[in-house]
Amino acid sequence: MDWGTELWDQFEVLERHTQWGLDLLDKYVKFVKERAEVEQAYAKQLRSLVKKYLPKRPTKDDPEVKFSQQQSFVQLLQEVNDFAGQRELVAESLGIRVCLELAKYSQEMKQERKMHFQEGRRAQQQLENGFKQLENSKRKFERDCREAEKAAHTAERLDQDINATKADVEKAKQQAHLRNHMAEESKNEYAAQLQRFNRDQAHFYFSQMPQIFDKLQDMDERRATHLGAGYGLLAEAELQVVPIIGKCLEGMKVAAESVDAKNDSQVLIELHKSGFARPGDLEFEDFSQVMNRVPSDSSLGTPDGRPELRAASSRSRAKRWPFGKKNKTVVTEDFSHLPPEQQRKRLQQQLEERNRELQKEEDQREALKKMKDVYEKTPQMGDPASLEPRIAETLGNIERLKLEVQKYEAWLAEAESRVLSNRGDSLSRHTRPPDPPTTAPPDSSSSSNNSGSQDNKESSEEPPSEEGQDTPIYTEFDEDFEEPASPIGQCVAIYHFEGSSEGTVSMSEGEDLSLMEEDKGDGWTRVRRKQGGEGYVPTSYLRVTLN
Repeated sequence: MDWGTELWDQFEVLERHTQWGLDLLDKYVKFVKERAEVEQAYAKQLRSLVKKYLPKRPTKDDPEVKFSQQQSFVQLLQEVNDFAGQRELVAESLGIRVCLELAKYSQEMKQERKMHFQEGRRAQQQLENGFKQLENSKRKFERDCREAEKAAHTAERLDQDINATKADVEKAKQQAHLRNHMAEESKNEYAAQLQRFNRDQAHFYFSQMPQIFDKLQDMDERRATHLGAGYGLLAEAELQVVPIIGKCLEGMKVAAESVDAKNDSQVLIELHKSGFARPGDLEFEDFSQVMNRVPSDSSLGTPDGRPELRAASSRSRAKRWPFGKKNKTVVTEDFSHLPPEQQRKRLQQQLEERNRELQKEEDQREALKKMKDVYEKTPQMGDPASLEPRIAETLGNIERLKLEVQKYEAWLAEAESRVLSNRGDSLSRHTRPPDPPTTAPPDSSSSSNNSGSQDNKESSEEPPSEEGQDTPIYTEFDEDFEEPASPIGQCVAIYHFEGSSEGTVSMSEGEDLSLMEEDKGDGWTRVRRKQGGEGYVPTSYLRVTLN
Protein backbone atom coordinates (compact mmCIF):
# COMPACT_ATOMS: atom_id res chain seq x y z
CA MET A 1 0.00 0.00 0.00
CA ASP A 2 1.33 3.39 -0.93
CA TRP A 3 0.27 6.99 -0.49
CA GLY A 4 -0.13 7.63 -4.22
CA THR A 5 -2.86 4.99 -4.52
CA GLU A 6 -4.63 5.08 -1.18
CA LEU A 7 -4.27 8.80 -0.33
CA TRP A 8 -4.59 10.30 -3.82
CA ASP A 9 -7.05 12.96 -2.60
CA GLN A 10 -5.37 13.79 0.77
CA PHE A 11 -2.88 16.45 -0.26
CA GLU A 12 -3.44 18.60 2.87
CA VAL A 13 -3.28 15.56 5.17
CA LEU A 14 0.09 14.53 3.75
CA GLU A 15 1.32 18.08 4.06
CA ARG A 16 0.39 18.18 7.76
CA HIS A 17 1.80 14.71 8.45
CA THR A 18 5.18 15.35 6.86
CA GLN A 19 5.42 18.68 8.71
CA TRP A 20 4.59 16.90 11.97
CA GLY A 21 7.36 14.38 11.28
CA LEU A 22 9.92 17.14 10.75
CA ASP A 23 8.69 18.93 13.88
CA LEU A 24 9.15 15.71 15.85
CA LEU A 25 12.69 15.39 14.50
CA ASP A 26 13.47 18.97 15.54
CA LYS A 27 11.87 18.35 18.94
CA TYR A 28 14.11 15.33 19.52
CA VAL A 29 17.18 17.33 18.50
CA LYS A 30 16.20 20.02 21.00
CA PHE A 31 15.64 17.38 23.69
CA VAL A 32 19.06 15.83 23.11
CA LYS A 33 20.67 19.27 23.13
CA GLU A 34 19.13 20.09 26.49
CA ARG A 35 20.06 16.62 27.75
CA ALA A 36 23.67 17.28 26.75
CA GLU A 37 23.53 20.61 28.59
CA VAL A 38 22.25 18.80 31.68
CA GLU A 39 25.11 16.31 31.45
CA GLN A 40 27.61 19.13 31.00
CA ALA A 41 26.22 21.04 33.97
CA TYR A 42 26.21 17.84 36.05
CA ALA A 43 29.85 17.18 35.20
CA LYS A 44 30.78 20.78 35.95
CA GLN A 45 29.06 20.64 39.33
CA LEU A 46 30.78 17.35 40.15
CA ARG A 47 34.18 18.82 39.30
CA SER A 48 33.44 21.90 41.41
CA LEU A 49 32.38 19.65 44.27
CA VAL A 50 35.58 17.62 44.01
CA LYS A 51 37.69 20.78 43.88
CA LYS A 52 35.89 22.11 46.95
CA TYR A 53 36.66 19.04 49.07
CA LEU A 54 40.16 18.21 47.83
CA PRO A 55 42.86 19.08 50.38
CA LYS A 56 44.15 22.62 49.95
CA ARG A 57 47.51 22.07 51.60
CA PRO A 58 50.38 20.15 49.98
CA THR A 59 50.44 16.48 50.83
CA LYS A 60 53.79 16.64 52.59
CA ASP A 61 52.53 19.38 54.93
CA ASP A 62 49.23 17.74 55.78
CA PRO A 63 49.45 15.28 58.69
CA GLU A 64 45.92 14.07 57.95
CA VAL A 65 47.11 12.40 54.76
CA LYS A 66 48.72 9.68 56.84
CA PHE A 67 45.30 8.40 57.86
CA SER A 68 43.76 5.74 55.66
CA GLN A 69 40.40 7.51 56.00
CA GLN A 70 41.80 10.65 54.38
CA GLN A 71 43.62 8.68 51.70
CA SER A 72 40.43 6.80 50.83
CA PHE A 73 38.47 10.04 50.74
CA VAL A 74 40.96 11.62 48.33
CA GLN A 75 40.85 8.50 46.16
CA LEU A 76 37.04 8.66 46.26
CA LEU A 77 37.15 12.28 45.10
CA GLN A 78 39.49 11.39 42.24
CA GLU A 79 37.13 8.63 41.11
CA VAL A 80 34.22 11.09 41.22
CA ASN A 81 36.29 13.47 39.12
CA ASP A 82 36.90 10.69 36.58
CA PHE A 83 33.19 9.93 36.64
CA ALA A 84 32.51 13.60 35.82
CA GLY A 85 34.86 13.28 32.85
CA GLN A 86 32.76 10.40 31.52
CA ARG A 87 29.62 12.51 31.82
CA GLU A 88 31.39 15.15 29.74
CA LEU A 89 32.10 12.50 27.10
CA VAL A 90 28.41 11.60 27.05
CA ALA A 91 27.50 15.26 26.56
CA GLU A 92 30.07 15.62 23.77
CA SER A 93 28.87 12.46 22.02
CA LEU A 94 25.25 13.58 22.19
CA GLY A 95 26.13 17.01 20.87
CA ILE A 96 28.13 15.77 17.88
CA ARG A 97 26.58 12.44 16.88
CA VAL A 98 22.97 13.35 17.57
CA CYS A 99 22.42 17.10 17.62
CA LEU A 100 24.67 18.13 14.73
CA GLU A 101 23.94 15.18 12.45
CA LEU A 102 20.19 15.13 13.01
CA ALA A 103 19.95 18.92 12.69
CA LYS A 104 21.77 18.74 9.35
CA TYR A 105 19.55 15.86 8.24
CA SER A 106 16.45 17.82 9.26
CA GLN A 107 17.47 20.71 7.02
CA GLU A 108 17.94 18.32 4.10
CA MET A 109 14.50 16.79 4.71
CA LYS A 110 12.89 20.22 4.83
CA GLN A 111 14.40 21.15 1.49
CA GLU A 112 13.30 17.85 -0.09
CA ARG A 113 9.76 18.20 1.30
CA LYS A 114 9.54 21.76 0.04
CA MET A 115 10.61 20.67 -3.45
CA HIS A 116 8.01 17.87 -3.62
CA PHE A 117 5.13 20.06 -2.47
CA GLN A 118 6.16 22.83 -4.85
CA GLU A 119 6.05 20.29 -7.66
CA GLY A 120 2.60 19.15 -6.54
CA ARG A 121 1.29 22.70 -6.34
CA ARG A 122 2.62 23.47 -9.82
CA ALA A 123 0.82 20.42 -11.20
CA GLN A 124 -2.35 21.41 -9.39
CA GLN A 125 -2.08 24.95 -10.73
CA GLN A 126 -1.64 23.66 -14.28
CA LEU A 127 -4.74 21.50 -13.91
CA GLU A 128 -6.70 24.45 -12.56
CA ASN A 129 -5.58 26.60 -15.49
CA GLY A 130 -6.72 23.87 -17.90
CA PHE A 131 -10.07 23.74 -16.16
CA LYS A 132 -10.43 27.52 -16.47
CA GLN A 133 -9.70 27.32 -20.19
CA LEU A 134 -12.28 24.55 -20.50
CA GLU A 135 -14.86 26.66 -18.72
CA ASN A 136 -14.09 29.64 -20.98
CA SER A 137 -14.49 27.56 -24.15
CA LYS A 138 -17.70 26.07 -22.77
CA ARG A 139 -19.17 29.49 -22.01
CA LYS A 140 -18.10 30.71 -25.47
CA PHE A 141 -19.78 27.73 -27.12
CA GLU A 142 -22.94 28.33 -25.13
CA ARG A 143 -22.93 32.03 -25.99
CA ASP A 144 -22.34 31.38 -29.72
CA CYS A 145 -25.17 28.81 -29.77
CA ARG A 146 -27.59 31.34 -28.31
CA GLU A 147 -26.45 33.97 -30.81
CA ALA A 148 -26.88 31.51 -33.73
CA GLU A 149 -30.37 30.53 -32.54
CA LYS A 150 -31.30 34.18 -32.19
CA ALA A 151 -29.97 34.97 -35.69
CA ALA A 152 -31.96 32.03 -37.15
CA HIS A 153 -35.20 33.25 -35.54
CA THR A 154 -34.55 36.76 -36.88
CA ALA A 155 -34.00 35.48 -40.46
CA GLU A 156 -37.13 33.32 -40.29
CA ARG A 157 -39.21 36.23 -39.00
CA LEU A 158 -37.99 38.59 -41.78
CA ASP A 159 -38.61 35.89 -44.40
CA GLN A 160 -42.26 35.66 -43.38
CA ASP A 161 -42.66 39.43 -43.12
CA ILE A 162 -44.25 40.78 -46.33
CA ASN A 163 -43.06 44.27 -45.55
CA ALA A 164 -39.38 43.24 -45.30
CA THR A 165 -37.20 43.91 -48.30
CA LYS A 166 -35.28 41.20 -50.07
CA ALA A 167 -31.99 42.78 -49.02
CA ASP A 168 -32.94 42.64 -45.34
CA VAL A 169 -33.95 38.98 -45.68
CA GLU A 170 -30.66 38.09 -47.38
CA LYS A 171 -28.67 39.98 -44.78
CA ALA A 172 -30.48 38.19 -41.97
CA LYS A 173 -29.86 34.79 -43.57
CA GLN A 174 -26.16 35.59 -43.99
CA GLN A 175 -25.96 36.65 -40.33
CA ALA A 176 -27.66 33.42 -39.26
CA HIS A 177 -25.26 31.39 -41.40
CA LEU A 178 -22.27 33.25 -39.87
CA ARG A 179 -23.53 32.64 -36.34
CA ASN A 180 -24.03 28.94 -37.08
CA HIS A 181 -20.45 28.75 -38.37
CA MET A 182 -19.10 30.48 -35.24
CA ALA A 183 -21.13 28.09 -33.05
CA GLU A 184 -19.61 25.11 -34.85
CA GLU A 185 -16.09 26.46 -34.32
CA SER A 186 -16.81 27.07 -30.64
CA LYS A 187 -18.18 23.54 -30.38
CA ASN A 188 -15.04 22.09 -31.91
CA GLU A 189 -12.83 24.22 -29.63
CA TYR A 190 -14.85 23.19 -26.56
CA ALA A 191 -14.57 19.51 -27.55
CA ALA A 192 -10.82 19.85 -28.02
CA GLN A 193 -10.42 21.62 -24.65
CA LEU A 194 -12.54 18.97 -22.94
CA GLN A 195 -10.48 16.18 -24.43
CA ARG A 196 -7.23 17.91 -23.45
CA PHE A 197 -8.46 18.57 -19.87
CA ASN A 198 -9.61 14.98 -19.40
CA ARG A 199 -6.20 13.77 -20.57
CA ASP A 200 -4.39 16.19 -18.20
CA GLN A 201 -6.71 15.30 -15.32
CA ALA A 202 -6.11 11.60 -15.80
CA HIS A 203 -2.35 12.22 -15.91
CA PHE A 204 -2.63 14.36 -12.78
CA TYR A 205 -4.59 11.87 -10.67
CA PHE A 206 -3.18 8.59 -11.97
CA SER A 207 0.45 9.43 -12.68
CA GLN A 208 1.79 12.82 -11.65
CA MET A 209 0.41 13.20 -8.08
CA PRO A 210 0.86 9.50 -7.15
CA GLN A 211 4.53 9.82 -8.05
CA ILE A 212 4.86 12.92 -5.88
CA PHE A 213 3.03 11.23 -3.00
CA ASP A 214 5.24 8.15 -3.33
CA LYS A 215 8.31 10.38 -3.11
CA LEU A 216 6.88 11.99 0.02
CA GLN A 217 6.21 8.55 1.47
CA ASP A 218 9.79 7.48 0.78
CA MET A 219 11.10 10.71 2.32
CA ASP A 220 8.95 10.30 5.44
CA GLU A 221 9.96 6.66 5.90
CA ARG A 222 13.63 7.57 5.58
CA ARG A 223 13.11 10.33 8.15
CA ALA A 224 11.41 7.92 10.56
CA THR A 225 14.22 5.37 10.13
CA HIS A 226 16.85 8.03 10.74
CA LEU A 227 14.97 9.27 13.80
CA GLY A 228 14.80 5.72 15.18
CA ALA A 229 18.56 5.43 14.73
CA GLY A 230 18.90 8.73 16.59
CA TYR A 231 16.91 7.26 19.46
CA GLY A 232 19.42 4.43 19.60
CA LEU A 233 22.37 6.84 19.70
CA LEU A 234 21.08 8.13 23.03
CA ALA A 235 21.61 4.70 24.56
CA GLU A 236 24.87 4.07 22.71
CA ALA A 237 26.37 7.23 24.18
CA GLU A 238 25.67 5.82 27.65
CA LEU A 239 26.86 2.32 26.80
CA GLN A 240 30.21 3.63 25.58
CA VAL A 241 31.11 5.03 29.00
CA VAL A 242 29.64 2.19 31.06
CA PRO A 243 32.99 0.27 31.29
CA ILE A 244 34.90 3.33 32.51
CA ILE A 245 32.11 4.28 34.91
CA GLY A 246 32.21 0.71 36.20
CA LYS A 247 35.93 1.09 36.87
CA CYS A 248 35.25 4.37 38.69
CA LEU A 249 32.69 2.63 40.90
CA GLU A 250 35.11 -0.23 41.53
CA GLY A 251 37.72 2.32 42.52
CA MET A 252 35.26 3.87 44.98
CA LYS A 253 34.61 0.44 46.43
CA VAL A 254 38.34 -0.24 46.77
CA ALA A 255 38.75 3.13 48.48
CA ALA A 256 36.00 2.24 50.93
CA GLU A 257 37.63 -1.10 51.72
CA SER A 258 41.01 0.59 52.24
CA VAL A 259 39.94 2.23 55.49
CA ASP A 260 41.95 0.65 58.33
CA ALA A 261 40.67 1.80 61.71
CA LYS A 262 43.41 0.07 63.73
CA ASN A 263 46.15 1.52 61.58
CA ASP A 264 44.62 5.02 61.88
CA SER A 265 44.62 4.68 65.65
CA GLN A 266 48.28 3.74 65.56
CA VAL A 267 49.04 6.68 63.25
CA LEU A 268 47.29 9.04 65.67
CA ILE A 269 49.39 7.65 68.50
CA GLU A 270 52.60 8.11 66.55
CA LEU A 271 51.69 11.65 65.59
CA HIS A 272 50.55 13.02 68.93
CA LYS A 273 51.96 10.95 71.80
CA SER A 274 53.85 13.28 74.22
CA GLY A 275 56.08 10.84 76.08
CA PHE A 276 55.47 12.47 79.48
CA ALA A 277 54.89 10.39 82.57
CA ARG A 278 51.49 10.37 84.13
CA PRO A 279 51.14 12.78 87.11
CA GLY A 280 51.30 11.38 90.66
CA ASP A 281 48.85 11.74 93.52
CA LEU A 282 48.20 15.21 94.94
CA GLU A 283 48.96 15.93 98.59
CA PHE A 284 46.27 17.08 101.00
CA GLU A 285 46.26 20.79 101.79
CA ASP A 286 44.43 22.02 104.88
CA PHE A 287 42.24 25.06 104.30
CA SER A 288 40.29 24.93 107.51
CA GLN A 289 41.15 28.55 108.36
CA VAL A 290 38.52 31.23 107.82
CA MET A 291 39.09 33.12 104.61
CA ASN A 292 37.28 35.69 102.53
CA ARG A 293 36.46 34.65 99.05
CA VAL A 294 36.68 37.24 96.36
CA PRO A 295 34.68 36.98 93.22
CA SER A 296 36.51 35.68 90.25
CA ASP A 297 37.69 38.21 87.70
CA SER A 298 37.99 35.61 85.01
CA SER A 299 34.28 35.11 84.46
CA LEU A 300 33.16 35.67 80.95
CA GLY A 301 30.60 38.33 80.21
CA THR A 302 28.08 38.24 77.54
CA PRO A 303 29.04 40.11 74.40
CA ASP A 304 27.35 43.40 73.82
CA GLY A 305 24.60 42.86 71.36
CA ARG A 306 23.63 45.71 69.23
CA PRO A 307 19.85 46.00 69.12
CA GLU A 308 18.47 45.56 65.73
CA LEU A 309 16.77 48.62 64.43
CA ARG A 310 13.40 48.13 62.91
CA ALA A 311 11.51 50.86 61.28
CA ALA A 312 7.79 50.40 60.88
CA SER A 313 6.85 52.44 57.93
CA SER A 314 4.00 52.17 55.54
CA ARG A 315 4.65 50.36 52.32
CA SER A 316 4.87 52.56 49.35
CA ARG A 317 4.41 52.18 45.69
CA ALA A 318 7.16 52.74 43.12
CA LYS A 319 6.97 54.08 39.64
CA ARG A 320 7.56 51.33 37.13
CA TRP A 321 8.88 51.47 33.66
CA PRO A 322 6.08 50.40 31.35
CA PHE A 323 7.17 47.01 30.08
CA GLY A 324 4.17 46.56 27.86
CA LYS A 325 4.23 46.14 24.15
CA LYS A 326 6.15 49.04 22.64
CA ASN A 327 6.36 50.44 19.20
CA LYS A 328 9.66 50.35 17.41
CA THR A 329 11.89 53.06 18.89
CA VAL A 330 14.72 54.96 17.30
CA VAL A 331 18.05 54.35 19.01
CA THR A 332 19.68 57.63 20.00
CA GLU A 333 23.30 58.34 20.79
CA ASP A 334 22.53 59.49 24.35
CA PHE A 335 20.34 56.41 24.95
CA SER A 336 17.40 58.62 25.85
CA HIS A 337 15.12 55.96 24.40
CA LEU A 338 15.99 53.75 27.40
CA PRO A 339 14.64 53.97 30.96
CA PRO A 340 16.68 56.28 33.26
CA GLU A 341 18.57 53.56 35.10
CA GLN A 342 19.41 51.69 31.90
CA GLN A 343 20.42 54.95 30.26
CA ARG A 344 22.74 55.73 33.16
CA LYS A 345 24.39 52.32 32.94
CA ARG A 346 24.86 52.51 29.19
CA LEU A 347 26.28 56.02 29.41
CA GLN A 348 28.61 54.90 32.19
CA GLN A 349 29.85 52.06 29.98
CA GLN A 350 30.39 54.38 27.03
CA LEU A 351 32.22 56.88 29.23
CA GLU A 352 34.53 54.18 30.60
CA GLU A 353 35.26 52.96 27.08
CA ARG A 354 36.07 56.49 25.91
CA ASN A 355 38.36 57.04 28.88
CA ARG A 356 40.21 53.82 28.14
CA GLU A 357 40.60 54.79 24.50
CA LEU A 358 41.76 58.27 25.53
CA GLN A 359 44.36 56.82 27.88
CA LYS A 360 45.54 54.49 25.14
CA GLU A 361 45.90 57.36 22.68
CA GLU A 362 47.77 59.47 25.23
CA ASP A 363 50.16 56.61 25.92
CA GLN A 364 50.71 56.21 22.21
CA ARG A 365 51.38 59.93 21.86
CA GLU A 366 54.00 59.77 24.61
CA ALA A 367 55.61 56.77 22.96
CA LEU A 368 55.72 58.56 19.59
CA LYS A 369 57.27 61.64 21.21
CA LYS A 370 59.98 59.56 22.81
CA MET A 371 60.61 57.79 19.52
CA LYS A 372 60.82 61.15 17.76
CA ASP A 373 63.37 62.40 20.32
CA VAL A 374 65.44 59.27 19.76
CA TYR A 375 65.31 59.77 15.97
CA GLU A 376 66.37 63.41 16.36
CA LYS A 377 69.33 62.46 18.53
CA THR A 378 70.32 59.50 16.36
CA PRO A 379 69.18 60.15 12.75
CA GLN A 380 70.54 56.81 11.56
CA MET A 381 67.72 55.04 13.44
CA GLY A 382 64.97 56.78 11.49
CA ASP A 383 63.51 59.97 10.08
CA PRO A 384 61.70 62.10 12.70
CA ALA A 385 59.45 63.60 10.01
CA SER A 386 58.02 60.16 9.26
CA LEU A 387 56.37 60.18 12.68
CA GLU A 388 54.58 63.49 12.20
CA PRO A 389 51.48 62.02 10.45
CA ARG A 390 51.03 59.47 13.20
CA ILE A 391 51.51 62.09 15.90
CA ALA A 392 48.99 64.39 14.20
CA GLU A 393 46.52 61.53 13.88
CA THR A 394 46.99 60.67 17.55
CA LEU A 395 46.43 64.31 18.58
CA GLY A 396 43.27 64.40 16.49
CA ASN A 397 42.03 61.24 18.15
CA ILE A 398 42.78 62.68 21.57
CA GLU A 399 40.83 65.86 20.86
CA ARG A 400 37.93 63.86 19.48
CA LEU A 401 37.87 61.53 22.47
CA LYS A 402 38.05 64.45 24.92
CA LEU A 403 35.01 66.01 23.29
CA GLU A 404 33.18 62.70 23.44
CA VAL A 405 34.13 62.29 27.11
CA GLN A 406 32.74 65.75 27.89
CA LYS A 407 29.59 64.95 25.95
CA TYR A 408 29.00 61.64 27.73
CA GLU A 409 29.80 63.21 31.11
CA ALA A 410 27.10 65.82 30.53
CA TRP A 411 24.61 63.15 29.44
CA LEU A 412 25.56 61.01 32.42
CA ALA A 413 25.03 63.89 34.86
CA GLU A 414 21.62 64.53 33.36
CA ALA A 415 20.72 60.83 33.52
CA GLU A 416 21.81 60.59 37.16
CA SER A 417 19.69 63.61 38.02
CA ARG A 418 16.74 61.86 36.41
CA VAL A 419 17.43 58.73 38.47
CA LEU A 420 17.62 60.77 41.68
CA SER A 421 14.47 62.65 40.86
CA ASN A 422 12.63 59.37 40.26
CA ARG A 423 13.92 57.87 43.49
CA GLY A 424 11.49 59.82 45.64
CA ASP A 425 8.57 58.68 43.57
CA SER A 426 9.78 55.12 43.72
CA LEU A 427 10.06 55.22 47.50
CA SER A 428 6.59 56.67 47.93
CA ARG A 429 4.57 54.67 45.43
CA HIS A 430 5.43 50.98 45.91
CA THR A 431 2.64 49.10 47.68
CA ARG A 432 4.00 45.58 47.77
CA PRO A 433 7.67 44.52 47.81
CA PRO A 434 8.77 41.83 45.37
CA ASP A 435 9.47 38.36 46.61
CA PRO A 436 13.04 37.84 47.89
CA PRO A 437 15.26 35.36 46.04
CA THR A 438 14.43 31.70 46.51
CA THR A 439 18.12 30.79 46.84
CA ALA A 440 19.95 31.11 50.12
CA PRO A 441 22.28 34.12 50.53
CA PRO A 442 25.98 33.51 49.95
CA ASP A 443 28.28 32.72 52.82
CA SER A 444 29.16 36.18 54.08
CA SER A 445 32.26 34.92 55.83
CA SER A 446 33.69 33.62 52.57
CA SER A 447 33.05 36.89 50.73
CA SER A 448 34.02 39.35 53.45
CA ASN A 449 37.07 37.59 54.86
CA ASN A 450 38.90 36.53 51.72
CA SER A 451 42.19 37.91 52.85
CA GLY A 452 41.57 36.62 56.33
CA SER A 453 40.99 33.15 54.99
CA GLN A 454 44.20 33.42 53.02
CA ASP A 455 46.05 34.32 56.24
CA ASN A 456 44.43 31.44 58.07
CA LYS A 457 45.28 29.19 55.14
CA GLU A 458 48.92 30.25 55.25
CA SER A 459 49.05 29.80 58.99
CA SER A 460 47.48 26.36 58.64
CA GLU A 461 50.13 25.40 56.13
CA GLU A 462 52.88 25.82 58.73
CA PRO A 463 54.36 22.49 59.87
CA PRO A 464 53.26 21.21 63.27
CA SER A 465 55.32 22.22 66.27
CA GLU A 466 57.88 19.84 67.72
CA GLU A 467 56.96 17.74 70.69
CA GLY A 468 57.81 19.29 74.03
CA GLN A 469 57.50 22.92 72.93
CA ASP A 470 55.55 25.26 75.20
CA THR A 471 52.52 26.18 73.14
CA PRO A 472 49.22 27.58 74.38
CA ILE A 473 46.55 24.97 74.90
CA TYR A 474 43.55 27.09 73.88
CA THR A 475 43.88 28.86 70.52
CA GLU A 476 40.19 28.97 69.61
CA PHE A 477 39.89 32.75 69.99
CA ASP A 478 43.27 33.62 68.51
CA GLU A 479 42.02 35.12 65.24
CA ASP A 480 43.29 37.86 62.95
CA PHE A 481 41.07 40.79 62.16
CA GLU A 482 41.49 42.98 59.11
CA GLU A 483 40.34 46.44 58.28
CA PRO A 484 36.83 46.53 56.75
CA ALA A 485 36.66 46.89 52.97
CA SER A 486 35.70 50.26 51.54
CA PRO A 487 32.24 50.62 49.92
CA ILE A 488 31.94 50.50 46.13
CA GLY A 489 28.74 52.54 46.08
CA GLN A 490 25.64 53.69 47.90
CA CYS A 491 22.11 52.32 47.92
CA VAL A 492 18.69 53.07 49.36
CA ALA A 493 16.28 50.49 50.79
CA ILE A 494 13.02 50.62 48.84
CA TYR A 495 11.30 48.16 51.20
CA HIS A 496 11.65 46.95 54.74
CA PHE A 497 13.52 43.62 55.01
CA GLU A 498 13.81 41.37 58.05
CA GLY A 499 17.16 39.55 57.91
CA SER A 500 16.17 36.40 59.76
CA SER A 501 18.35 33.85 57.97
CA GLU A 502 22.09 33.35 58.37
CA GLY A 503 24.22 35.81 56.41
CA THR A 504 21.47 38.41 55.95
CA VAL A 505 21.01 41.79 57.61
CA SER A 506 17.82 43.71 58.39
CA MET A 507 17.10 47.13 56.88
CA SER A 508 14.34 49.72 57.13
CA GLU A 509 12.46 51.30 54.26
CA GLY A 510 14.22 54.45 53.07
CA GLU A 511 17.46 53.61 54.94
CA ASP A 512 20.78 54.68 53.34
CA LEU A 513 23.26 51.81 53.07
CA SER A 514 26.82 51.31 51.85
CA LEU A 515 27.24 48.94 48.90
CA MET A 516 29.99 46.42 49.67
CA GLU A 517 29.50 43.84 46.91
CA GLU A 518 27.33 43.79 43.77
CA ASP A 519 24.82 41.08 42.87
CA LYS A 520 26.65 38.01 41.46
CA GLY A 521 23.53 36.77 39.69
CA ASP A 522 21.88 35.00 42.65
CA GLY A 523 19.58 37.91 43.60
CA TRP A 524 21.52 38.99 46.75
CA THR A 525 23.64 42.11 47.37
CA ARG A 526 25.99 42.65 50.31
CA VAL A 527 25.52 45.97 52.17
CA ARG A 528 26.68 47.66 55.38
CA ARG A 529 24.44 49.65 57.70
CA LYS A 530 25.64 52.99 59.03
CA GLN A 531 24.84 52.03 62.63
CA GLY A 532 26.75 48.79 62.22
CA GLY A 533 26.05 45.37 60.78
CA GLU A 534 26.87 43.88 57.40
CA GLY A 535 25.19 41.15 55.37
CA TYR A 536 23.09 40.27 52.34
CA VAL A 537 19.73 41.73 51.30
CA PRO A 538 17.57 41.10 48.18
CA THR A 539 18.81 43.10 45.19
CA SER A 540 15.23 43.89 44.14
CA TYR A 541 14.74 45.71 47.46
CA LEU A 542 17.49 48.28 46.65
CA ARG A 543 18.15 51.26 44.44
CA VAL A 544 21.90 51.20 43.79
CA THR A 545 24.28 54.01 42.84
CA LEU A 546 27.86 52.98 42.08
CA ASN A 547 30.83 55.20 42.90
